[in-house]
Amino acid sequence: MLKTLACGAAALALIGVSAPAAAQGGPPASPYAQRVDRPSCTLDELKQITASFVAGQRAGDMSGLPLAENAHYLENMETVDAAAGMWNTPLAIDYDMSLHDPVRCKTFTEMVVTAPVPYIIGTRLYVHEGKIIRVDSIVTREGDWLFNANAFLRYSRAENWEPLHEYQRTDPAEMIRGANAYLDGFSDKFTDIPWGIPCARLEGGGYTNRDNRPDASCEVGMPPGVLYLTNRDYLVDEEMGSINVFMRFGSSETGGPDSHTFRYIDGKFRLVHTLTVIPGPQADDFGAMARGAPDPNAD
Repeated sequence: MLKTLACGAAALALIGVSAPAAAQGGPPASPYAQRVDRPSCTLDELKQITASFVAGQRAGDMSGLPLAENAHYLENMETVDAAAGMWNTPLAIDYDMSLHDPVRCKTFTEMVVTAPVPYIIGTRLYVHEGKIIRVDSIVTREGDWLFNANAFLRYSRAENWEPLHEYQRTDPAEMIRGANAYLDGFSDKFTDIPWGIPCARLEGGGYTNRDNRPDASCEVGMPPGVLYLTNRDYLVDEEMGSINVFMRFGSSETGGPDSHTFRYIDGKFRLVHTLTVIPGPQADDFGAMARGAPDPNAD
């Protein structure tokens, strides 16, 4: 046995593969709960957790949630102390919508706050064996890309985010493929994106179907140039026909924190919501570009 291990180590050295960092005195292990390849949870459990999370956010008190002692807390993709995140601030939530993935044991909750300080927040909770092991929030505010909480509230309330009939649902693998095709379209304008009709895109507050046209399309143009959307992390809710992707916009290290949520019906995109922590033009209360701001969808 010892001889076998020695031979294996020698072989690794010959091909330039190093032993684990811990064996070489590398950086210490993370103090946070580790992500799990195949986590354990139930759909009912996830739904109870998101209901408790929204109630806790209203109160600014997360003590009612089953948080692991070593849970990892992130806000806008930066590690923060548990006591420092927005989840500790009582918020008057005007609208919330949650997605649940009992395969990956993740939840996503979108919340809109219009007063006294407006925010649009997308929070991921990662669950394993009854405990929340990761809290990951994207918090957008005035100054972020196309931000307008009043417009986001207006159109979110008008949209249909009810669970789909079984026959309207899309295979999870196709939802991931289609979402990736859309996101790849920022760097390759020839990808096969599953556009549907009607479809509306809500970007921070900017809305592509303000007139509620039955023939509206989300295919209103990608920004010019080559932009890479990296570090993609997926959540698939089959009941809602939706996929949420957390990623970085433009760079794997410094790109802006970004959330894209796609609502499928019969295999096609019908609704798209985005939150992006990047400075940019603002939207007005009706989802149009604020006067004088450049249109990001112009070709």
